[in-house]
Amino acid sequence: MPKNHTSRRFAERSLVGIDDVGNEERITLWIEYQPEALWAVGRVVNPQLRDSDEAKEEDYIFHGFELDDALNEANGALSDDLRVSREEGIESDLEPFSREEILARLERWFFHHDDESTSQQ
Repeated sequence: MPKNHTSRRFAERSLVGIDDVGNEERITLWIEYQPEALWAVGRVVNPQLRDSDEAKEEDYIFHGFELDDALNEANGALSDDLRVSREEGIESDLEPFSREEILARLERWFFHHDDESTSQQ
């Protein structure tokens, strides 16, 4: 995500899969905090092939105001992708997204962000 983007990614998982024709693909899922107190979950296939790190609107699988809802959506998508990868013979040992992981990073960002805004005054 570009540094000047107003959204903040607080968790990300990447795994390897196989596409419909047998080629390896990389799947990246993330949870981000967007302006207006909105949580979003994104999922993109082969982000390394894109010209930009900027997420597209069609990359988002969830938008909502509750972190727990975002976690449920993200973990559901992650679980589905891991299951498909296992069926293709690829084992990945990824931890589910957790509330503690997000809140710890959110707290660090909030306090760091607050310091930035007061230092500019």
